[in-house]
Amino acid sequence: MTSLPRPRHVAVVLNPNAGGGLARREWPRLAAALETRGLSHERIEEPDGLQALRRVQALPAGVPVLAAGGDGTVGALLPAVVGTGRPLGIVPLGTGNDFAGMLGLKPGHFSEALARLSFTPRQVDALDVTVVQGQRQGQRQVLLNGLGMGFDAQVTLNMARAPRKLRGFARYAWAALVTVRELRLTTVQVQVDGRDLYHGPSALVAVMNGTRYGGGFQISPASDARDGRANVLASGPLGRAQLLGLMGRVLRGRHLGHGSVHHGTGQTVTVRWAAPAPLHLDGDLHGLVTEVQVRVLPGAVTLLNG
Repeated sequence: MTSLPRPRHVAVVLNPNAGGGLARREWPRLAAALETRGLSHERIEEPDGLQALRRVQALPAGVPVLAAGGDGTVGALLPAVVGTGRPLGIVPLGTGNDFAGMLGLKPGHFSEALARLSFTPRQVDALDVTVVQGQRQGQRQVLLNGLGMGFDAQVTLNMARAPRKLRGFARYAWAALVTVRELRLTTVQVQVDGRDLYHGPSALVAVMNGTRYGGGFQISPASDARDGRANVLASGPLGRAQLLGLMGRVLRGRHLGHGSVHHGTGQTVTVRWAAPAPLHLDGDLHGLVTEVQVRVLPGAVTLLNG
């Protein structure tokens, strides 16, 4: 990959709650790594994502921003970078680092994340999501990694019940097993570019820009964040034993040929549930919803260390 002069000054958005406080604990090491590489920096640390976003939006247009946290930290900054040309870099220090993981970045490995700041930035896609709750059209949100409805979101909800000592993938796996025991199927209609992909009982639907979620589950191994298309997956009717078997396939990214997995790609996606279903957006819970509408924003994010 062709190199360009590295940025000389960056704004680092540090999420103090990311990774159970990991981002804050690692700040001295990260700051030292930045100084070693000759990068001047300003630290933006706000407990509220909206306040951090406002401070980033107030920066001069050319100042790159580094998100030091997990997928939620990255997602909170997207309104300041989508379509603006402001470069975004990722330093994975959260509980969920799935988009960074797809890029080959590992939590706490600052040298690789910072070394890539000298690479030519890549334009990657984002997802524009509109949420419908009952008869009311709700908020719009931009995502970088993806969303899950049904089983996936229920797992995220159950993660709050997991033992505190469990982190990352172990925490997700514990919550997934609990969710399997509580499995309920709901009828869903999934349309891709205006055509039905699946209509029937389902345990889960995922709409992805990235390849993985839950700290390592390869839910969408065929995704390419630069192809201008979202990857959509919906399960058919599954029993508990079948779902456990499917989870094993998802972990290895070998489920796309499974008879109970419906998969497609497109530029627009609509998911409608017969009853309210839990939803997560880039790993953050959004409550119970009946419909989501997704539109791909091709090349909307300038990614520094992709």
